[in-house]
Amino acid sequence: MNLLAVETATEACSAALFSGGRIIERYQVAPQEHNRLILPMIEAVLAEAGLQLAQLDALAFGRGPGSFTGVRIATGVVQGIAFGAELPVVPVSTLAALAQEALDEIDEEYVYACIDARMGEIYWGVYRRGETGLAELIGEEAVLSASEVPFPQDSHGVGTGSGWARYEAQLTERLGERLGTIFTDRFPRAALTARLGAEAFREGISVPPEQALPVYLRDDVAKKPVPRR
Repeated sequence: MNLLAVETATEACSAALFSGGRIIERYQVAPQEHNRLILPMIEAVLAEAGLQLAQLDALAFGRGPGSFTGVRIATGVVQGIAFGAELPVVPVSTLAALAQEALDEIDEEYVYACIDARMGEIYWGVYRRGETGLAELIGEEAVLSASEVPFPQDSHGVGTGSGWARYEAQLTERLGERLGTIFTDRFPRAALTARLGAEAFREGISVPPEQALPVYLRDDVAKKPVPRR
């Protein structure tokens, strides 16, 4: 399988190619530079793999939550490529990508993924390690204050994401002994978007380009796509 993934929902910008079980990625933390960086990154990963767009099976993108502008960039780029190359698209949660990276590094069952949403709020999601090792959402993703985060009562996990850098004190007080390691400097990466997207595509989950829509949580102005199997 050849799957191209794009992630621009936060301060970090990245593109990755999942090809034959191998992942090639370009990643850079560069706020407000995503429009300039993302297309060259896509070209670079394709060139390194020796592939053309016509050889791709699918696309994946970080569908949010995150920066409104950043999420729209990824959505627009992927829709444009998908329409032109007639490819299906797999939307992947940015919080799920964050959680997957933490699960790959730490032997914990749960991950508390958290992105700074500005205006005194965070994007929050609790994920658990599934039977295949992939992140599975517990409950729902939400945008809310750090003092209101929900979490499973019997959970113990790792915290990850930019929201922890800003609200570590409030979140630590809220979770107490349920919290282990904290990664405050992590952003969603296209490499994890590609990995999760590839698994979803194997399971027959994808949408046509016109249904590859962003998920904002705070202002959910777009309908969420219905997966096609």
